[in-house]
Amino acid sequence: MRKWLKKIAQATAAMAMLAVAQVAHVTPAQAAYPDQTITFVCAFPAGSGADVLVRYFADKVAKVSGATIIVENKPGALSNIAAEYTARSKPDGYTIFVHSGNSIAGNMWIMKKPPINVVTDLMTIATVNKQAFMIAVAPDSPYKDMKELTAAMKEKGDGGSYAVNATSGKVLAEVYKQTAGLDTVAVQYKTAADSLNDITSGAMDWGSYDPVFALSQQRQNRLRILGVGAAERMKGAPDIPTLKEQGFDIDQLGWWGAMVAKGTPDDIVTKINGWFNTVLAEPDTVKFLADQGGDAYITTPAEAQALMAKTVDEWKEYVRIAQIPQQ
Repeated sequence: MRKWLKKIAQATAAMAMLAVAQVAHVTPAQAAYPDQTITFVCAFPAGSGADVLVRYFADKVAKVSGATIIVENKPGALSNIAAEYTARSKPDGYTIFVHSGNSIAGNMWIMKKPPINVVTDLMTIATVNKQAFMIAVAPDSPYKDMKELTAAMKEKGDGGSYAVNATSGKVLAEVYKQTAGLDTVAVQYKTAADSLNDITSGAMDWGSYDPVFALSQQRQNRLRILGVGAAERMKGAPDIPTLKEQGFDIDQLGWWGAMVAKGTPDDIVTKINGWFNTVLAEPDTVKFLADQGGDAYITTPAEAQALMAKTVDEWKEYVRIAQIPQQ
């Protein structure tokens, strides 16, 4: 009997030691997070508008978390290089991709063979802002609002032209054209800045631009913004009317978010989400985003992931409408 009890005691002690060892193997590593450098991945070159946004949040999150954060620029392939790099990284919360949700959602339908599935290979764990592309003309353009621009473009037929560079801008312009019944011709530029001389000279009638570029050029009196593609006016640009309130049933609100590799532990995901939401609640962050035509956007990890899935579904139709050829 004593031998039997002794064996039970020994087995119980062994199991207890094993349980402690397993907890020590997993929990302290996660509890210590972050105990090494975190990388924020940016899909655009250093010095770009997107790079400025990513570095702003890298600096702010570093202060909130106490972690060391660096920014690594991985531009190219319609942001797929950065997205795939993040998806293939170790799912430990040390690689965070800060990027436009609309952009990588659209790539699911623009690419013939997307390198990753942004819903199943990545986890969208926080949102950063809401923003929308804008339609703008030269500062001395005779068109003072979207109705005047539309009337003029109907008269010009396919003799009218407009500038686009980004996918979201091309989609907004195409949906506007179809809604208004226009035959205006699109001219593709590599960057928004490349089209500026043609807009100001009158060679192009109008352009469809991201809010950071459009607002900065309007402040310097190089562009005049006629409308924004969101259904409601942006808090960051309250004086700019929407296309919808000017008679065009368009709702194309964009957003940016933070993504990590699928399989990142829940407690780490929750911690990162909390960092971003703390930063987004700060008045200087609200002002920073407003200056770029965006509004701070706070969500839970579950809400952020659901938004990505919804955006992917929406972009299937957007790509079809805009007749964007697969690459």
